[in-house]
Amino acid sequence: MRATQTALDETLLTTLFESLGQEAHAQRFEVAPNPCVGAAVLAGDRVLSRGFHRVWGGPHAEVEALALAAESGVPQDEWTTLAVTLEPCSSVGKQPACTEAILRSGIRRVIVGAVDPDPRSRGAGIQRLREAGLQVDLFEGVSTLDRVTPHFVQWTSPDRMRRPRPWTIAKWAQTRSGHLIPPAEVGGGRWISGPASLDEVHVLRGRVDAIVTGISTVLADDPRFSVRPPGDPSKPPIRVVLDSVLRTPPNARLFQPKEPHEGLGGLHILYQAGTNAERYRLLEAAGAKLVGLHVDDNDHVSLWDVQAYLWQLGVRRVLLESGPILLSRYLDHGFVDQVRVYTGNVSGGRGETLGPRLAQMRFEERADRETGGDAVLEAFLYD
Repeated sequence: MRATQTALDETLLTTLFESLGQEAHAQRFEVAPNPCVGAAVLAGDRVLSRGFHRVWGGPHAEVEALALAAESGVPQDEWTTLAVTLEPCSSVGKQPACTEAILRSGIRRVIVGAVDPDPRSRGAGIQRLREAGLQVDLFEGVSTLDRVTPHFVQWTSPDRMRRPRPWTIAKWAQTRSGHLIPPAEVGGGRWISGPASLDEVHVLRGRVDAIVTGISTVLADDPRFSVRPPGDPSKPPIRVVLDSVLRTPPNARLFQPKEPHEGLGGLHILYQAGTNAERYRLLEAAGAKLVGLHVDDNDHVSLWDVQAYLWQLGVRRVLLESGPILLSRYLDHGFVDQVRVYTGNVSGGRGETLGPRLAQMRFEERADRETGGDAVLEAFLYD
């Protein structure tokens, strides 16, 4: 159904919504599981500004468009219309409700490209605006959700909502042969990717609620999992170690105090309930929060329990930074929603290779790029 009773030319609206959808879609890997959204503020048939949801947890498209319109030099009382590809949100999350920002703007008409597919909020934003006296029209069929933000359709599907779990991004660095551990003579036997890729990882860490790893990674690499510039140290994610029998060393770097210019989230160790009371006391005294969970068929902590625990904490976006064993478990369970793979300019390697498995993965929305000397693959893995 197209918008009715409008002085705006339909061709103008079609062109506007198509361009908003295309540019919003380009942000998909940065905002998932949030939707890709574009918005524009108009004065009559003149587009004053365009805004987009660019970063998960960051300002929404409507807010950016309104802020840029304020910089246009056109008085606010001349703003007539807000066009937005998805129904404005009416609830408070990591950002305030967009409906309230629209109401404060004085705009009297909103044109919406698609209704929110989430049954918990579907139609609520439109209702809020209409109850406040705004004219709200639908302009469906141009910026369709399956083209602009298909991952959000998956995120809000009945199957996903029936048994909710965090959106999980699996990040790993590999050699050209798919090894996650380089040859002993390369990068100190540890580093595959270059400085530019490591900077990107710090940025990504500042944009998730939790980092999950396994005990094998802790024992092999003694990682920190902190957020440093160019990432945002003010928003450190919690750090979660899956350690079935409490092998985490109490003197690991995970426990060291926060350094200047470093963001360091709380440390949670998830283990098999009832394991080694003495180790429990040592790790608790070192500063970890320990949570006992059920065991799966292979004597590992149940990944279903891990998902449920994180969800209950309010974790919605997870970065999985682990070795091939835990990564394979996540993939086998279908718990990986998104991948970011850095392939360094390194041949060979040690241990298991993910090359054959990577070749069999069914990627959606795949994008390939380069950073420094590394090749980067980003994609979704939803069904």
